[in-house]
Amino acid sequence: MTLTMLAVFLAHVLLGLPLFLALLTTAVVGFLFVDPTMLARMMPQQFFGGINVFSLMAIPLFILAGNLMNASGLTERLMGLARLLVGHLRGGMGHVNVVSSVFFAGVNGSAVADTSALGALLVPSMRKEGYSTAFAAGLTAGSSLIGPIIPPSIFMILYASLTNTSVGDLFLAGVIPGLVLGVAFMAMNAFYAWRKGLATRGGWPGAAELGRAALGALPALIAPFIIVAGIVLGFVTPTESGALTALYVALCGVALGNLRPADFWAAIVETTRLTSAIFLIMAASATISWLLSYAQVPTQFVSLLAPYTDQPILVLLMLSGITFVTGMFMEEVSALMLLTPIFAPVAMMAGIDPVHLGIIITLNITIALITPPMGACVFVAAAVSRLEITALFRTIWPFVLTAMLVLLVLILFPSLTLWLPNLIG
Repeated sequence: MTLTMLAVFLAHVLLGLPLFLALLTTAVVGFLFVDPTMLARMMPQQFFGGINVFSLMAIPLFILAGNLMNASGLTERLMGLARLLVGHLRGGMGHVNVVSSVFFAGVNGSAVADTSALGALLVPSMRKEGYSTAFAAGLTAGSSLIGPIIPPSIFMILYASLTNTSVGDLFLAGVIPGLVLGVAFMAMNAFYAWRKGLATRGGWPGAAELGRAALGALPALIAPFIIVAGIVLGFVTPTESGALTALYVALCGVALGNLRPADFWAAIVETTRLTSAIFLIMAASATISWLLSYAQVPTQFVSLLAPYTDQPILVLLMLSGITFVTGMFMEEVSALMLLTPIFAPVAMMAGIDPVHLGIIITLNITIALITPPMGACVFVAAAVSRLEITALFRTIWPFVLTAMLVLLVLILFPSLTLWLPNLIG
């Protein structure tokens, strides 16, 4: 049954059917295998039940906050601060790209939005500094992976809803891995700049200039602390935190005089468009997840890996390999929704902390955003840099390998993810 469903899904994707319809068609085939009489009753129930989760309301609110941040000019302020902090170094604009992604990740939580917002501004600047278009676009796509790791994270909210894991713990656990990923890409950029002999861009800025830039970016820098502190301290739920953040960013935009009614409406329209696509995929994926659970596929998977449950690192490596391959051919939200219910029981048997598993799965799913043939961030980076997608796919692999190296470090050293949640605990 599972192999037939997989074949049907891949066939419909290759035919160009919208992803949620491909998933629903696959679910229909699965019901025909399990029990055709359940199709009319269980399929609508699971389709709507899969998104009838209060915590999932946080997703459109955080997306709205990111769109409002772009419209209100806060993104440019963050980039200005990043330029002063690292722009004077060799390969400065590449470092600015990565640091801007770290800043932007603290509000949006979407890698695709990061690539789109920052790529259009930074890729031309990197070309002027002497970067090749392919490297500039690749670094933009690669550094955008920091977005779903540093809180808030859409993928972490989905994982938490599937496993009943604390969103606050997941958000805290993502801070250090996100920074490690940023350092890895900055090291890669520094090596490229040294090898190409790129010139430096002047000296360290004065304290007064840096202070003015930090003060100007302060409203945007406060947002991540509002998100994490509110959830961790128990003042707000993730959904309420999303609403609070969106309101805060909107008020900042109005106070700065940059957020007009037309901009606000455009942000709402874009949020609605993106959220609708995400929730349709989530609903269809939830239907297949229930179907696989009913057919006891997770139990079979657990029994398959049971001999290795005394080796948690090996289990994580195997789960990561499966996720990496799956993410290459399946949209990231649907891959997360389908794989998490299957992987979680195996991880529990191996004694793997669910928070650590959440970070590993999130990074795995995020890496899929830059892997051929369906890496969404690569398509966006190619579009904003006006580069042929095939050319970018050929040159993206060093960035994929860098992210996978960070993933391996996190697997080998769980304390990098668990130290901060345990400290604040």
